[in-house]
Amino acid sequence: MELFDIAHSRTGDKGNISNISVIVYDQKDYERVREYVTPERVRAHFKGIVNGDVVRYEIPTLGALNFVMQDALGGGVTRSLALDAHGKCLASALLAMDIPAKN
Repeated sequence: MELFDIAHSRTGDKGNISNISVIVYDQKDYERVREYVTPERVRAHFKGIVNGDVVRYEIPTLGALNFVMQDALGGGVTRSLALDAHGKCLASALLAMDIPAKN
């Protein structure tokens, strides 16, 4: 299953930093997403795009994880030659991450 099936996202970007929040639709899915969608997996998912650190902030009361990704936008939205490499595009790519189906 894809993360998209159980969560949505909000994004932002500033300079060369992308910020993606993953928010579960149903609180019962939060623990599975928290366990599987780690900073290491997010960084691996964006190999070749995110070249800096990925820091995860947990917001359990909202069923959300917030990922701050450094050196992720090819120098920044206004400096990059990449087509649409800013937050919203990266959020869609993250929601395409495969996660284990519920047992």
